Amino acid sequence: MVVLAASIISKSGKALVSRQFVDMSRIRIEGLLAAFPKLVGTGKQHTYVETENVRYVYQPIESLYLLLVTNKQSNILEDIDTLRLLSKIIPEYSSSLDEEGICKYAFELIFAFDEVISLGHKENVTVAQVKQYIEMESHEERLHNLVLQSKINETKDVMKRKANEIDKSKIERGKLDKGGFSSLQSSMGSIGRMDSGFGNDMSMGISSGNTNNNFGSGSGFGLTSDVDSFSTKSKGKPSAAVNAPSKGMGMKLGKNQRANQFLESLKAEGEVIMEDVRPSVNSSRPNAPPPTDPITLTTEEKLNVTLKRDGGVSNFDVQGTLSLQVLSQDDGFIQVQIASGDNPEIKFKTHPNINKELFSNENILGSKDPNRPFPAGQSGDGLGLLKWRLQSKDESDVPLTINCWPSVSGNETYVSIEYEASSMFDLQNVVISVPLPALREAPNVRQIDGEWRYDSRNSVLEWSIILIDDSNRSGSMEFVVPPADSSAFFPISVRFSATSTFSDMKVVSIVPLKGGSAPKFAQRTQLVTDSYQVV
Repeated sequence: MVVLAASIISKSGKALVSRQFVDMSRIRIEGLLAAFPKLVGTGKQHTYVETENVRYVYQPIESLYLLLVTNKQSNILEDIDTLRLLSKIIPEYSSSLDEEGICKYAFELIFAFDEVISLGHKENVTVAQVKQYIEMESHEERLHNLVLQSKINETKDVMKRKANEIDKSKIERGKLDKGGFSSLQSSMGSIGRMDSGFGNDMSMGISSGNTNNNFGSGSGFGLTSDVDSFSTKSKGKPSAAVNAPSKGMGMKLGKNQRANQFLESLKAEGEVIMEDVRPSVNSSRPNAPPPTDPITLTTEEKLNVTLKRDGGVSNFDVQGTLSLQVLSQDDGFIQVQIASGDNPEIKFKTHPNINKELFSNENILGSKDPNRPFPAGQSGDGLGLLKWRLQSKDESDVPLTINCWPSVSGNETYVSIEYEASSMFDLQNVVISVPLPALREAPNVRQIDGEWRYDSRNSVLEWSIILIDDSNRSGSMEFVVPPADSSAFFPISVRFSATSTFSDMKVVSIVPLKGGSAPKFAQRTQLVTDSYQVV
């Protein structure tokens, strides 16, 4: 009165999972399983069929059979009870009851069969007990892990205290070695140097008492370099407080070597360290190559767009800048003739030291004082001359729209995503990042126009298109994941760049103020995304 084997087979008799509980050769079990579909008649309600030697007790599960092979002396009521228990256990491990799903979790199912049937006899267990036995949770192991983690945390605390003590002792030694007076003198020199620069935001005017009228690095232009060419200086020897570097214990930016070593030791132990990175205005695009032409003008527009998942624009903001880089001081005596589109919605604003009347009447960017050159040797994109802004609620201004359609069907969620690009721009290096629920494996991408990559660490599916032009203004992607709420796939983030802008800003020519031929110049134009989301 024993169960010879418990198996899951296809309609044609192909064995997907089979567990034998008595000594039996592979040829014999395969022969018994292959003969079963021929013995099952159509239109019969019986759940068992007998031969001369064995009895088959079975239950259809979708396109498969769950089958017990027993001897003819076994208790059929007990066998049916065993069959029902196994039919409840199978969906606990395989969400899809097809050949692919059964084969994927074959070992888990075999382990479960072993917990239900021992030496051919049914064990008195429930589904919950079977799951608990297979998980094999150990209280001793859990306790050991807690003790080990507490020791690791205690060691990290000791390391942090020691590091703080070492840093404090170094600071105290430095104060004793350097002395207090030299440090104070150097700090005052630094303050004098900072006070001499322009340093005001572009949105602030020039105070009536200030006669320097310096071009400088205002926060409105995102510049960080010191500019001295427009400063009013005495003809004598510059003071040491302005030019000499500070040697005292002034403020230092960045992490010291000791802090870096400590962070590296934490990383080696597997600790996740969040770097304190200052936000940069160039973080959304690669660094431009250093200029090689005497004069370089950079036109850049940054997009901040928020689209609604059901259609419509929640926020559309374009901020643009025109920046100038001059390699040699002799080439700084120039004026810049520009041209832009006829969009009345774009509002322009010039640098405080730019001649506003000349710009308004002739679209020429020149200094208020023609005898002073534009500064040379600027870092980054150079000196900001002009900035502008465009805001809109019109969906036709959006260069790229994204539609996401999640739908749940059975034990799966089908997600269809499509993009539609405007004919205004040819978009480059497009990356559409779709957040996903926590998955055990990568999603099943069934169709895509482009390439895809699954970031398992952040659970994000990235859809990449190298170039969107007239040949592919629209495209789609379809993938399948386990059941999930539709809100799990939002917000969708988008990155791209383009070589044309909304303002259609162009540099027509460079006008030299001291005569002679116009210097050679280069122009860079770029549209980049700062924040582009579908929420």
